[in-house]
Amino acid sequence: MPELVTQLVAGEQRALSRAMTMVERGDPAAACLMREADPHTGRAYTIGITGPPGSGKSTIVDRLTALLRQDGNTVGIIAVDPTSPFTGGAILGDRIRMQRHHLDPGVFIRSVATRGQSGGLSRVVKSLVRLLDAAGKDIILVETVGVGQTELGIMGVGDTILVVLMPESGDAVQTLKAGVMEIADLYLVNKADREGAGQMAAAITSTLQLAAPRLSAPQAEWTPPVLLTRAEAGEGIEELWDRIQEHHQFLKESSRLGRRQEARRKEEFLEAVEEEMGRRWRGRVESDTNLANLLGQVADKRADPYSAAMEFLDSQD
Repeated sequence: MPELVTQLVAGEQRALSRAMTMVERGDPAAACLMREADPHTGRAYTIGITGPPGSGKSTIVDRLTALLRQDGNTVGIIAVDPTSPFTGGAILGDRIRMQRHHLDPGVFIRSVATRGQSGGLSRVVKSLVRLLDAAGKDIILVETVGVGQTELGIMGVGDTILVVLMPESGDAVQTLKAGVMEIADLYLVNKADREGAGQMAAAITSTLQLAAPRLSAPQAEWTPPVLLTRAEAGEGIEELWDRIQEHHQFLKESSRLGRRQEARRKEEFLEAVEEEMGRRWRGRVESDTNLANLLGQVADKRADPYSAAMEFLDSQD
């Protein structure tokens, strides 16, 4: 294990890939790996990218990666894809758009399955982000699966959150009502050459201005900019990177960057505890006769699932 961590910290791609596989598979040695890698984290800046399917998230990641590499930054990409119902792994979707970066030693790309998480992100993504950080990546891009407007899980990963929309995404006001306003640091209206792009950007801007008095103090000092981009043609990507850097600077100067990162680490701990406790409880069904009997009572309606669960947990105290 020390050798693997040494190789990982040195930025060796093969060691990074192996470490990620261990974490994804739940290898018992993964806990030791993460403990030894953790002191080497804290240098990378993470950008979360979310939005509805077809809005061009992968193309934006591709273009932004090219710009970052021109500036000399190393890049880690985690592309969160739907989970295969057959293998449980990631369905690669449109990763072909990033294919040109695969041979670049300064770019590491990993596709990860959602594992059924309603927020579009599994807990393991946070561990993978930390591994990329430990491996020395300057910028980490996390692209969500794009299941709709409920992907609030990206808040637990990114320092700066981009919400990508397009003119066909629907009513901008309804989009904001769905909770996106609370998570977005920047809005992108992509495919800006299509009809209605300007109107959608104006509607988002207007809605943000109306909502500003209701925002909490930490948010009120940063008004999310609304940018028009044509990622396929590379238009608007440089301005996007400029705005990301402005937001990064804002977070550092206001001390919010450290607070965000601390909150994410606490949340990751709680999620890990919850996940592991659930796994251990499910394992008890095979060995705990009383629990198996109780499940049988619930199954044939001799017991109510909720009240039976509460009584069982109370009996464990």
